Amino acid sequence: MATVDEALQSQIRNIETTYGRPMDAWFAVIAASGLTKHTEVVAMLKTDHGMTHGAAHRVSLLARQTPQDATDPSGGLYAGRKAALRPIHDALLQAVTGLGDDVEQVPKKGYVSLRRRKQFAMIQPSTATRVDVGLILADTAPDGRLEPAAGFNALFTHRVRVTDAVEVDLELVGWLARAYHQAG
Repeated sequence: MATVDEALQSQIRNIETTYGRPMDAWFAVIAASGLTKHTEVVAMLKTDHGMTHGAAHRVSLLARQTPQDATDPSGGLYAGRKAALRPIHDALLQAVTGLGDDVEQVPKKGYVSLRRRKQFAMIQPSTATRVDVGLILADTAPDGRLEPAAGFNALFTHRVRVTDAVEVDLELVGWLARAYHQAG
């Protein structure tokens, strides 16, 4: 007869197999969501990730028992098929943190909000091959790579699509700097 611990380990293996991510990745998804209440986490896992109630309940409970890695609040965004986008994210964060020591990273369910006194940008791994950078730029006309954000996210005025870390160039850093200064 299986012990309670063996049954729990079996349930964890089944969840990881059924839903295609290791537990650490699910913990990162929960951390990135910003949700803290058990019932909200369970609802999010069921609604957004198709988990059964029992699986979502177990993952939420385990996440509460496991210390989160505060050094990488956005790690869950780059799990699975989006893992190859992490260098783009890292290049963007390096550029943004170079703007000033008052940049706050706020992980959300599907993106990282960048704030100063108010939000000025966001980094979102939108597809398996692209990271979208949302910007709030007052009085700036869209031009070329700097697209209007209409249809992307109503909180932002502009969007830049990035498919490679080399695209985090002086032009994009300049737009980030302008948005950063306007938010301060």
